[in-house]
Amino acid sequence: MNNKKKVLITGATGMVGSYMIEYILDNHLDWDIVACRRRHSDTTNVEHLLNQAGITWTQVDLIDAHEVEEMIKWFEPQKIFHLAAQSFVPRSWKAPVETIQVNVIGTINLFEACRKYCPTTIIHQAGSSEEYGLVFPEETPITEENVLRPQSPYACSKIMQENLGRTYHQSYGLRVITTRAFNHTGVRRGEEFVLSQIAKQAAEINVGIKDSFVLGNLKAKRDFTDVRDIVRAYWLASEKCNPGESYNICSGIAYSIEELLFMVKEAAGLLDASVIKDQSRMRPADVPILLGSCDKFKEATNWIIEFNIKDTIVGMYENWLYKLGGGIAEQIY
Repeated sequence: MNNKKKVLITGATGMVGSYMIEYILDNHLDWDIVACRRRHSDTTNVEHLLNQAGITWTQVDLIDAHEVEEMIKWFEPQKIFHLAAQSFVPRSWKAPVETIQVNVIGTINLFEACRKYCPTTIIHQAGSSEEYGLVFPEETPITEENVLRPQSPYACSKIMQENLGRTYHQSYGLRVITTRAFNHTGVRRGEEFVLSQIAKQAAEINVGIKDSFVLGNLKAKRDFTDVRDIVRAYWLASEKCNPGESYNICSGIAYSIEELLFMVKEAAGLLDASVIKDQSRMRPADVPILLGSCDKFKEATNWIIEFNIKDTIVGMYENWLYKLGGGIAEQIY
């Protein structure tokens, strides 16, 4: 690497990580990127970036304290976006130990390494609106002061991660900034996530693979933002927000899963398609509504949303249609 400033991205092969890399490449040419991934991680999202100039790829298991320490000692990044996580809520019920190991132990290892070798590094860590858990209608829109009532092992792990960031800031002066992003999505979102699953099923219906939607809870309400707005918000957080504090990032609009389904149906020309409710897709405990306020974050950064979620949904559907052989356009990135 040259003498440019270095930014490290953990979870670089994930949806958010891949867009974070692209955002920095397009907007911050004075930074070189260290992209951290697991040895056997799926590289589908970043195939077009694996040989890109300005990126150094490194393979590290965040659960391995020695590997993390060696990475931080070698690169000494000036900025870190800690995006690596087991982030699928239903999986956290099936694999709670793995979720805690990745999200909590991995974070401790990162903080410890930074404490030793780059204590002035700005560390942005991605929290989650799932931390709020059970939210009552009168508590919306949710502010950062709302009570945290986690409803899943994933949410618990993110609260622990956030508390660690605050503790390491107060105890060692680490410059840890936490954002609680509400639901975010894009064309690279894995099919296990609800909006991508709906878009995929719409494409499957239109190419004749299936004849109806099969879904779980349609009443839950979620606040969705395009991932491209989210990664720009993360960068702004690293530049303008205060270490030791937490900030919501959201659109301020909540749609029920049923309303999102209608948007996908509309994009796919499937308004009359039937829906089958599948009890196996229901969570042991589900969060009824996540509608956020990001006034605190906007005041600190002047962030505004640039992408309309309805356009994002059209892109997701068309991308799935392309993948399934029913589209004629080039794959959407």
